[in-house]
Amino acid sequence: MKAIVQTAYGSPQLTEVPTPVPATDEVLVRVHASSVNDWDIGFVMGPPPSLRPLFGWFKPRVQIAGCDVAGVIEATGRDVQSFEPGDAVFGDVHACGFGAYAEYVCPKADALRLKPSALSFVEAAAVPHGGTLAWQGLYARGQLQSGQEILINGAGGGVGPIAVQLAKLDGVEVTVVDSGEKLAMLRSLECDHTVDYRETDFTRAGQRYDVILDVRTTRSPFAFVRVLKPGGTYVTIGGTSFRMLQVNLLGGLISRTRNRNILLRILEPNGGLVEMAELFETGKLTPVVDGPYPLNQLPEAMKRFLAARQIGRIVITMPACDG
Repeated sequence: MKAIVQTAYGSPQLTEVPTPVPATDEVLVRVHASSVNDWDIGFVMGPPPSLRPLFGWFKPRVQIAGCDVAGVIEATGRDVQSFEPGDAVFGDVHACGFGAYAEYVCPKADALRLKPSALSFVEAAAVPHGGTLAWQGLYARGQLQSGQEILINGAGGGVGPIAVQLAKLDGVEVTVVDSGEKLAMLRSLECDHTVDYRETDFTRAGQRYDVILDVRTTRSPFAFVRVLKPGGTYVTIGGTSFRMLQVNLLGGLISRTRNRNILLRILEPNGGLVEMAELFETGKLTPVVDGPYPLNQLPEAMKRFLAARQIGRIVITMPACDG
């Protein structure tokens, strides 16, 4: 099978490798589409020095990256009863060792869910990792309440569009922050207010929010205290490792002394995916896809991601597979 393989950081190669064989609790999936996430960037292009223990000190510990998968089951291990060949599935397989940047992958069966029939494979590949981050970040402290005001920072990438739509379904007033070229897409999702971070510092604009969902996390948690209402909640789900470490170390202290909740949300793989699948099936949620790009253009797609130019989730398609 064809796969993007990297034996050193920054040198991904499209090459032929053996097709994997499923273990007893695994399934063989013919991959139609995958996507680009921070995890994948770390293994392919190289992580910052502080994250080398996680990704590999001198070379990537994962040679075939790709954590989002959408495809069709070709074979099942003997202990698998939840799926059968021909099932269309999707899911985040990073807890199973990644591997979705290939024509076939063998994750554990419990890492997958049935793909909503309303979504193409390309659309489905845009959902698992980013969608579950949005779901778990928004509902980190329970259900949103109609009439609340929420700010989503870094809303124009792979997480924000789903978070915007979920919040609007709950009757929440949504403000989004991102670069100007992404705001038209976010307005099309019926957000209430847009902020171009290059023109306005929302932490000093005087507005306060009940909830802040931070996808970028490039500021100190103290910067968000002044834009949270008393009792409000700030949740970070991604960003620079230094700032996320700050939130982890200082969040409890700030929460106890400032009457604000400061949280770092650690992803539970595929948590909320079944609930969202129902919303995609009924048309209440719609993925936003940047691309798709063929597998051999993955390095260029990753450079687009690193430059923060993606509008929605960057999706990668496999050779000889349609959407």
